[in-house]
Amino acid sequence: MLSNAIDVLGEDVLSWLGGLVVGALFGFCAQRSRFCLRAAVIEFVRGESGRRLSVWLLTFAAALLATQGLVALGLLDVSEARQLAQQGSISGAVIGGLMFGCGMVLTRGCASRLLVLSANGNLRALLSGLVFAVTAQASYRGVLSPAREWLTNLWLVDGGPSRDVMAALGGGLPEKIGFAAVWLLAGIAFAVRNRVGFGVAFGAVGAGIAIATGWIFTYQLAQASFAPVSLKSVTFSGPSAEVLMWVLNSPHWLLDFDLGLVPGVFLGSFISGAGGRELKLEGFSGGQSMRRYLAGAVLMGFGAMLAGGCAVGAGVTGASVFALTAWIVLLGMWVGAGVTDFFVDRPDDAAKAVFGVMPSTRP
Repeated sequence: MLSNAIDVLGEDVLSWLGGLVVGALFGFCAQRSRFCLRAAVIEFVRGESGRRLSVWLLTFAAALLATQGLVALGLLDVSEARQLAQQGSISGAVIGGLMFGCGMVLTRGCASRLLVLSANGNLRALLSGLVFAVTAQASYRGVLSPAREWLTNLWLVDGGPSRDVMAALGGGLPEKIGFAAVWLLAGIAFAVRNRVGFGVAFGAVGAGIAIATGWIFTYQLAQASFAPVSLKSVTFSGPSAEVLMWVLNSPHWLLDFDLGLVPGVFLGSFISGAGGRELKLEGFSGGQSMRRYLAGAVLMGFGAMLAGGCAVGAGVTGASVFALTAWIVLLGMWVGAGVTDFFVDRPDDAAKAVFGVMPSTRP
């Protein structure tokens, strides 16, 4: 089927259209479900109701189960994915994950959430997203790249089976599917207990399905194409930087999956927001708020490029193929976000925990 489409559209245009469609699906579902790792972490560490945690679990589990289900059916082979085949960095995963987790609390949203909110008129998210993209590009090829490379090279791991966390534990495909099914059951149980509506739950699962769709599309395109095609799915660090450079540098870049992904997410979120009458212009409340968001965006941009992906690219897409570094990144994001929330957004609790007393206040 893709062979005929390649004959009509060409490989580049078809790859771009695939990214656009996958991005639109993810953006629409993420907007409907309010999918956000930062919100899930905060609910978890504060012991709150868990509606956002339920959404994240459903998306995460759906991505894992759908991706590994495609592998089991023989429709997908992820062994050549960058997260598994290429050399990885344990040090980058640890440090980058912690930095990204800290940054997403400061910006009140991860990279994907910023893009989704931008499409709905949130100017805070738009500016933070632009700073994130600039920092990601500077970390990849610009002034911050020497620091990123030095931290990356502190602890490396070879590509291949050593990067498959389940293989390292002695498991295989059946264990991966079983593990993903357990996560999905946990997500359903959390959703039922917290009375998550069907529409929200459906959107959360749809966001996870979009990640598996990205994998199967790029894999099938690679099988039908004469030119090399990278096996990839939804992520926002590299594509955000690429779209930014395309806008600033030249509109004549070769079209690819990444160049379609970011505008696709924006489009999908906009359609969802417009349909739900949720489009609304929002700005900063003051200079202090702006400084917080900008600092968080810089931490996320550098942390994502160091970690090899953002909260979606590494935390869900990378985890869906059971890449070792992705699971380390995800853990780092949870720890970094939880610690930052405790000390920055709950200073009274932090002071009580550290000093044993509440901080003094003046009338």
